[in-house]
Amino acid sequence: MAEQSQPTSADRRTVLRATALGVAVAGVGVTAAACSSSNSQPQGSAAQTASVAGATGAAGGGTATVAASKVPVDSGFIDQTNRVVVTQPSSGEFKAFTAVCTHAQCTVSTISNNVIQCPCHGSQYSAKDGSVIQGPAPSPLTSKTVSVSGSTITYET
Repeated sequence: MAEQSQPTSADRRTVLRATALGVAVAGVGVTAAACSSSNSQPQGSAAQTASVAGATGAAGGGTATVAASKVPVDSGFIDQTNRVVVTQPSSGEFKAFTAVCTHAQCTVSTISNNVIQCPCHGSQYSAKDGSVIQGPAPSPLTSKTVSVSGSTITYET
């Protein structure tokens, strides 16, 4: 009598480890989206997203602009294309940081009450200086150069 093969199963840890290493696990379909980012509008946030004039693309090295009206006080604007967050911690004061979480490289998703939130694992950063408020992020967001001319904010990408 021929042996029948049993379906292969893997525990969660094995699947996650294999996925992180790019290895296929026999008999297990895997979709990894926990740390992905999208260009969708953040939900439940005062953060604004909008099209960006003068953007040079995700590779960076250039500048982009946003209307000051798109960057609320105590909140900010997330440029999904260039992965930059522009904040207004107090009226007339603008800051810019990379929008890439230092923990798992997810794109931050919301800004409220001067706190920048990463959706992947709950890291929080100060909208005032990019410092870590709550981990697991190991380091602050990298500052970007920002300038204001009239009602236009120009920031480094």
